[in-house]
Amino acid sequence: MEKGKLSLDSPGAFQATVARLEGKQIALRLTKHHHSRSLSQNAYYWGVVIPLLAESCGYEDEEMHDALKHRFLRDRANEKGGLVLVKSSAALNTRDFTEYIEQCRRLGAEMGVAIPDPGGLE
Repeated sequence: MEKGKLSLDSPGAFQATVARLEGKQIALRLTKHHHSRSLSQNAYYWGVVIPLLAESCGYEDEEMHDALKHRFLRDRANEKGGLVLVKSSAALNTRDFTEYIEQCRRLGAEMGVAIPDPGGLE
């Protein structure tokens, strides 16, 4: 957005969406764009971090992922009625996903699981 003007990455797709919503009430929310986790971060997480920890714990990969999210991505600020929300790892930006991976690696180190640095895999 520059000087109060909106620029669209896909104007055709935007117009098609507007056309489908013709006559309906809508809500439009503007937020600052954040960069989602990168494909290389995701590949490292699912290809290295998860398998090593899952093997050590005797979990399937999805179970390990769920356990790690529960441990590190709880949203206590939005706790309601004693229930704690767990954030989606897919919604993390690159900086937050890097921190999440580092938390997973530190946990691995505490458990005696050596998880190689992503830079050391190239």
